[in-house]
Amino acid sequence: MLVLGRSQVEALLDVERLVEALAPVMEDLSAGRASAPNRIAALVPEREAFLAAMPGYAPSASALVTKLVSLFPRNAGTLLPTHQAMIVVFDPATGEPTALLDGTAITAMRTAACSALSARLLAREDATVLAVLGTGVQARSHARAMCKVRPIRQIRVAGRNPAKAAALADDLSAELKVEVTVASTYAEALDGADLVAAATHALEPVIRRRWLTPGAHVTSVGFNPAGREIDDATIAEALVCVESRQAALAAFPAGSNDLLMPIRHGVITADHVHAELGEIIAGDRPGRASPDQITLYKSVGVAVQDAAAAALVVSIARARSIGEDISLR
Repeated sequence: MLVLGRSQVEALLDVERLVEALAPVMEDLSAGRASAPNRIAALVPEREAFLAAMPGYAPSASALVTKLVSLFPRNAGTLLPTHQAMIVVFDPATGEPTALLDGTAITAMRTAACSALSARLLAREDATVLAVLGTGVQARSHARAMCKVRPIRQIRVAGRNPAKAAALADDLSAELKVEVTVASTYAEALDGADLVAAATHALEPVIRRRWLTPGAHVTSVGFNPAGREIDDATIAEALVCVESRQAALAAFPAGSNDLLMPIRHGVITADHVHAELGEIIAGDRPGRASPDQITLYKSVGVAVQDAAAAALVVSIARARSIGEDISLR
């Protein structure tokens, strides 16, 4: 069994290659060829946390994996990330476990890469201004990934903690060589933004329709079991796309309050979800209909994304003789 640590995974996983690798597995998922049951979780109520299991099979990537991922929101502001994970890779022909990978880096990168895939499919090609809402690992990953699919010239960072927002802005400015500013409010960050990447633990919406510019593409990956990132008005007006209708509309811990709450409020029905990304990739559903249309990708994370990322990492690691081989026998 090949064992790869976090630093090795980060060094091996290229965002642009990952965006390309995600497209066929998302198409697999929508076509019914892939298997990705809704996550199950053991709750840790005293920490407002959980440990989830996410198995997945993606035939186009010849990948069979399972991920164990913990979400401990109170880790925010500490040395530990809020999301921590491990991925076990199995041989899809025999079921033999073949690799054990750090999944924390993969979770961050595959989530951002799929948001970038949604932007490639739905954002206007002339999108140059990116609003990043949040200051954590996902905010950083999304800024990097969005710059790979659109000609971003300005990034605006907004978060609850001004010091963290400033630190992230400084890091992104040095790394990405684009103008990066700190917005004092979420509304200020969104004003005039062509692309929005929300990655918060918000209780109340940080994306409100009146703050959005016509034609904006919004990606939302944040999760709080007691909250939401997007207001009803945005959901109601936007062209809403997801990874999987089944996953996005499932009960906790799989689904999204950003969709379930407006359904409960009677603002929309489940049929309001326009498409899965895989349906747009396959040409079964249309994408953006006009330059001024608000488009929205709501992500809850599905295991085929982890499968594609893990398969890519393991393939490169084997080719380069990176990692440690161990025996469980």
